[in-house]
Amino acid sequence: MQTKTRMNVYFEPDLLKKVEALALRRNVSKSAVIEAAVASFLSADASERLEAVFARRMDKLGRQVDGLDEDLAILGEALSLFIRFWLTVTPPLPDSAQASARAKGAERFDGFLQSLGRRLATGDRFLKELSRDVDANSQASPKTE
Repeated sequence: MQTKTRMNVYFEPDLLKKVEALALRRNVSKSAVIEAAVASFLSADASERLEAVFARRMDKLGRQVDGLDEDLAILGEALSLFIRFWLTVTPPLPDSAQASARAKGAERFDGFLQSLGRRLATGDRFLKELSRDVDANSQASPKTE
């Protein structure tokens, strides 16, 4: 029979909870879980597994960046369309109306900032809402071909 040497180690409480949960799920001792983890870490193929983990993580990050690029392009297009429309349909104000327009604009901007703050606090984002609306509209309208 092979003898084992006792070793005392310290774990962060969260990590120990994970070890205990895995031991319960697998119906093995905590020592067996830790021994297998250390053996896996020290095995020759550990670096290959680590490389595979990094590759998967990099792929995921790449997809997230692609999504952000698309979101940024949508926002840029929406903003440019709004600015073009606003400049096209808004007539210039006479000098006598400039002061009251600035005051009203400041009031509206404060309202905009408050509304923006509420939306950011709830976590609801325009692009998510937009994609839900687009999906709902495409499912609701029958396609004719």
